[in-house]
Amino acid sequence: MMPQQAGPELLLSRRTILAGFGASLAAMPFSAAWGQTQARAAPWQGVGRMVSDYVTSGRLAGAVAAMGFAQDEAEILARGARTLGKSGAVGADSLFRIYSMTKPITGMAAMILIDEGKLGLDQPVAEILPKFARMKVQRLPDGPIDDLVPAARPITIRHLLTHTAGLGYSIIQKGPLKAAYVKAGLVPGEISRLPIAQVFGAGPTAPSLTAFADRLAEMPLVYQPGTKWSYSTSLDLMGRVIEVVSGKSFDRFLRERLFDPLGMTSTFFRVPASEAGRLTTNYGIMQGLLIPLDPATASVFLDEPPFPFGGSGLVSSPRDYDRFLRMLLGFGKLDGKRVMSEAAVRLGTSNLLPPGVGTAGTLANGGGFGAGGRSGLGEEEGTFGWGGAAGTIAFADLKRGWRGGLYTQYMPVEAYPLQRDFPKVAMNDAILMIGVERP
Repeated sequence: MMPQQAGPELLLSRRTILAGFGASLAAMPFSAAWGQTQARAAPWQGVGRMVSDYVTSGRLAGAVAAMGFAQDEAEILARGARTLGKSGAVGADSLFRIYSMTKPITGMAAMILIDEGKLGLDQPVAEILPKFARMKVQRLPDGPIDDLVPAARPITIRHLLTHTAGLGYSIIQKGPLKAAYVKAGLVPGEISRLPIAQVFGAGPTAPSLTAFADRLAEMPLVYQPGTKWSYSTSLDLMGRVIEVVSGKSFDRFLRERLFDPLGMTSTFFRVPASEAGRLTTNYGIMQGLLIPLDPATASVFLDEPPFPFGGSGLVSSPRDYDRFLRMLLGFGKLDGKRVMSEAAVRLGTSNLLPPGVGTAGTLANGGGFGAGGRSGLGEEEGTFGWGGAAGTIAFADLKRGWRGGLYTQYMPVEAYPLQRDFPKVAMNDAILMIGVERP
């Protein structure tokens, strides 16, 4: 047992923590008119400068950007080391904790089952997990957990995919409900073996995905299902739905239906000992300094997790996650191989929010929401993606045919404006490369 002592005081806040487990596509202004002219600018100059500036200034140990058009192989822009003071350079095959970038993967796994008729988008979750049949809702969100009213409607698969089920999140909620979530082990994932992990909302977790789902069903909802976008444990619960419907463990389903067909050989819930040398160190930002939070050589991701967290549990490489994005741009195909149906990809990357539900003022910041990721509306139509707690972010622009991902490791995510700025810089580069001016 580790000694119960306080870790270094990081620049933490409730909003900081939840933003990390969410994403920062909200500031992405995809408003350019696109054409089919020949590329005529050097590739991704702005992104390259951003990566270099952050590393050479000492703000990051290392960073990798993976950028590309359509089904072309990614352009890799990398700078720095996997761990400060070590000789191993970061690159396309380095391993990064992608945290909430797991959510779009879980969402697309659900879309496969919906496309096959094994799940219904508006099917009540209680038909699969009966313990969710008679949910109660807090009369006052984050108020007393014994002042409840019956749920007005059942939680559906759509609600789980879009964070509109009314479920809570220990990194978001306050007061007695937060305490109840933590006590029940309903925490968002693993961060470190060090005591500082508790500051980020981590702690002892439920021992299995079955136990996680069963305990979650005993908790009151924060909001009436289908009425409000609120970041939640819903994609973790979706993992349990997937394994019940498919008859396979959640991690096995992902491996057989997505990772193996896509050639994603570097995406894990647990990093194998044989691949540990590729793992990066995750840092906490303390007074401008990088303090090891989850050292690569002693990472919690080298241990078997209590269960596969569908909302935050994956480690992946820039090359691997780019293959997932390429498949989305191929509307279900990669390198000529069909992995998902075109209909499933189009539906999963579209706005699936229930009627009347918006995202203004939330992490999704006025956008739509699809199967586990933000879906662009209006001038941003066609964009889909999400970000992670340790600074990663990735998206695909299905309407215009390009994609981008940034991979680095630091917490809290709000310490730098990197997730906010990266999509803007990437878009400007893409405009220059295809020779189209901003209208």
